[in-house]
Amino acid sequence: MHSNHLRTLTIATLITLTAGLALAAFGAPMDADQGISQKIFYIHVPMAIVALGGFVFGGVAGAMYLRTEDARWDLRSYCSIHHATIYAIAVLVTGAIWAKTAWGQWWLWEEPTLVAFLIVFLLYVTYSPLRFAIEDRERQARYAAVFAVIAGVFVPLNFMAVRMATPLVHPRTLDDSSGNLPGLMAASFVLCIIGFTLLFATLVKYEMTQKNTTFQLRALRRRLGDEVVTGRSAAPNLERSGS
Repeated sequence: MHSNHLRTLTIATLITLTAGLALAAFGAPMDADQGISQKIFYIHVPMAIVALGGFVFGGVAGAMYLRTEDARWDLRSYCSIHHATIYAIAVLVTGAIWAKTAWGQWWLWEEPTLVAFLIVFLLYVTYSPLRFAIEDRERQARYAAVFAVIAGVFVPLNFMAVRMATPLVHPRTLDDSSGNLPGLMAASFVLCIIGFTLLFATLVKYEMTQKNTTFQLRALRRRLGDEVVTGRSAAPNLERSGS
């Protein structure tokens, strides 16, 4: 059941992401000012949106863990933050490449969008070291959940900075007159957002499945070890009472 769902999700990811990137590369028109370098927009911006969404979901999952103490919510929070951080690295790399072609510089500290995203990234980089510095599993999950909730509340400030800060020198692709992407650019952008979202969900699902399997094997080993120590057989008891 789970394997079929994961296989379906993987196929949907490959189809959607391939279609989106192909349409962006060969169908969408080039920007009049930035030329072909603007094509990185279809990777950079969707990944940024998904990364920030992943951070927020990690906070929501952390809040659910604090409410229910269900370890599955802790695992969802951890995996979401883990892959959102990987996405954030890709966002910073593609952003630096785009900045170099658009501004002639790899980074501009005067640009609030970049600085806001960097602050969010640096905040979440501390998540794993802080989490695994705690040995007790219950305390680890509880403190990590509190961190995820607090950091998740901070993330929307990144979006607010983009809207409120002036002046902005961050590369713009939206049409100034209508505020919307024209034609095939919009279709490519939407497909890429969906594709990178599906990719994120697939990666999270794969990691959760892998970790669940690892936890089950560890639990089985502990059970088998306890049975050996107490002198009980680990094999099923086939004897019938009275036979």
